[in-house]
Amino acid sequence: MKTPEFLLMISVPTIILASLIEAFLLSRREKVDWRELGLSLLNFIVRNIALIALPLSVATPMFALAWSFRLTTIAIDNWLAIALLFFGQEFFYYWFHRASHRIRWFWINHAVHHSPNHLNLSASYRSFIFGHVFGDAIFFVPLVWIGFPPRAVLLTLTFNLLYQTWIHVTWIPKLGPLEWIFNTASAHRVHHAVNVEYLDANYGGVLIIFDRLFGTYIAEREDLPCRYGLVHPQTSYNPLRIEFDQWRGLMIDLFRARKIADIFGFLARPPGWRPDGPGETTEELRRRARTGAAMPHAAE
Repeated sequence: MKTPEFLLMISVPTIILASLIEAFLLSRREKVDWRELGLSLLNFIVRNIALIALPLSVATPMFALAWSFRLTTIAIDNWLAIALLFFGQEFFYYWFHRASHRIRWFWINHAVHHSPNHLNLSASYRSFIFGHVFGDAIFFVPLVWIGFPPRAVLLTLTFNLLYQTWIHVTWIPKLGPLEWIFNTASAHRVHHAVNVEYLDANYGGVLIIFDRLFGTYIAEREDLPCRYGLVHPQTSYNPLRIEFDQWRGLMIDLFRARKIADIFGFLARPPGWRPDGPGETTEELRRRARTGAAMPHAAE
């Protein structure tokens, strides 16, 4: 077995075991929501079964098409090629992740990852069960078109996601100068926070440099503890609700839409957008906070 596949094979049980150990240690000093952890484990198991039973993805034919018409072929056999692939993948991951928060069509899937009301290692492996079918990997098609082999692109993305496991914790402090370059636990706590001051920030994968470059970096503040979950918290322990509440909300909005422009808005505009009023977008929530207007029941 090749080294990358071996590392991936041992990483999954290691992450699960680490999340259980973390929960046990945390339970000795604070209350741990074991049902929430159990739902994340269930989600992880079912998602992998779905991946095997339904290995379909919108991205698959697009990767094949991009590879057929690639500009060149870049062999991943030297450090320069590896570095270019890494930074290219980080760049496109940033835009994928930003779109997952700012475009409702992508948010309805990504919201499952943000549904836990506590940030811990088990939250790192909760994602929409059928996320692979909807082809989030299309954001990385340009890398294939440039000439990077599809397998190398997907493998790099996998390692990117594995890196992000350890940053889903509350007990690792700020890491000094590393905060300027890498996506750390502190930066990712802000990303998962629902405080209006923290919303829609820190989209990086391994690196945080693109957030700094494109103005989406927000530092964690000592005077503002992070609260986690969704703007309207997911309080149900029903796994079907966790997976499909966002889809249900979208279908209701689309059914009630009166104009084609409204349909487009519900699909492509930020979560919380409304055609007939201010809605609850991040911008509107911050405007209300500044003016002292009434806020929603809880802070997505």
